[in-house]
Amino acid sequence: MKRRRFTQTVSLEERLAGEAKRLREQAKVLPHGPEREDLIRKARQAETGSHMSEWLRSPGLKPPE
Repeated sequence: MKRRRFTQTVSLEERLAGEAKRLREQAKVLPHGPEREDLIRKARQAETGSHMSEWLRSPGLKPPE
């Protein structure tokens, strides 16, 4: 069985930021409640993941010697 592979054209940080933006816009149209809170929580998680990925890729981060 052969694995299908995809080459990403957009960086992980950009994809996560886009997903967070999409989720926040989706939450804006919903009334206050658990569904809206879930979307906001997922948006926050995507933003956190984006920031962590940026931090891990930063040139200032070096492995221990």
